[in-house]
Amino acid sequence: MKTSAPGVRLGSVSFVWRPWMVLVTLLLAVAAFVVFCLSIGAGDFPIGLPQVVTTLLGRGEQVDEFVIMDLRMPRALAGIVVGTALGVSGAITQSIARNPLASPDILGITGGASAVAVTLVTVSGGAAATIVSSVGLSAAALAGGLCTGLLVYFLAWRRGINGLRLILIGISVSAVMEAITTWLLVTADIRDVARAQVWLVGSLNDRSWGEVWVALWCTLALLAVVACVAPHLRALQLDDDVVTGLGVRHSRVRAVLLLCAVLLAGVAVSAAGPVPFVALVAPQVAMRLTRHPAPPLVASGLTGALLLTCADLVARTALPVTLPVGVVTAAIGGPFLVYLLVRANLRAR
Repeated sequence: MKTSAPGVRLGSVSFVWRPWMVLVTLLLAVAAFVVFCLSIGAGDFPIGLPQVVTTLLGRGEQVDEFVIMDLRMPRALAGIVVGTALGVSGAITQSIARNPLASPDILGITGGASAVAVTLVTVSGGAAATIVSSVGLSAAALAGGLCTGLLVYFLAWRRGINGLRLILIGISVSAVMEAITTWLLVTADIRDVARAQVWLVGSLNDRSWGEVWVALWCTLALLAVVACVAPHLRALQLDDDVVTGLGVRHSRVRAVLLLCAVLLAGVAVSAAGPVPFVALVAPQVAMRLTRHPAPPLVASGLTGALLLTCADLVARTALPVTLPVGVVTAAIGGPFLVYLLVRANLRAR
């Protein structure tokens, strides 16, 4: 007979104590840190793991400090930030929609960000160059993802949000955005197309400290908002009438969480391009590792960071040719998506 997890009360705050989830979360954090250090140490000038840790603690040699802090740290830290943002964003959308296929990729958020960014890259004329230089490609992608997410939300609203309707509308909007992107690539100058294609694959190459700091602080601010509203996330998986009976303003909480999920995905896309399938795979892997009935937010973020950092390490070191990280995540996420679809079909029978 399965027993429920024990409850813990600290003053006026109570929560459920799940030792297995805590253990898995800690192991994911350790694994992400180890792969993060390995990624920093890998390259034409290899640095061992002890030297990397010593340098991060401020006791390394001057050469190691220059290579790690100035050359490799922005890329590795960008992988952690982007992976965490995508993992948490996917966990929120899948929990609210109550569907494992709901992710920023499927809902068209990354497609909208890509369409706006490619528009700025491929549109000819001096005015476009001025816009790109003043606003920046990252800000344009973030605005595109936000607008697309709001469009999907309002189109899917019918006295509440239905998970299946949200996914179907997201797929439709994603198809429209992909068609716009394809049309822009076909009609644009070949030099602009080459620049846009590099960004569209999803890559951590040539990340600067400025881009990393903006993505880091935006992600931390959004995660703080998510942490304040997250206690109501489990209740949103119930029917709206039940949620109302529990005293939760489901419409407001759902809107805040979805807005945070859209912004997290937009921040990730603005920092690294549309890296595919991380937001889809990470929450499902975390849910299975922690044996939790719904995607856990913290474990999903850590799984996303671990997955993206591992993919970047493989793309740089394990293959004959250095590839963008999006190619590796697509190779992992494609078969996983097929697995989810097959499993859903088997359950429906």
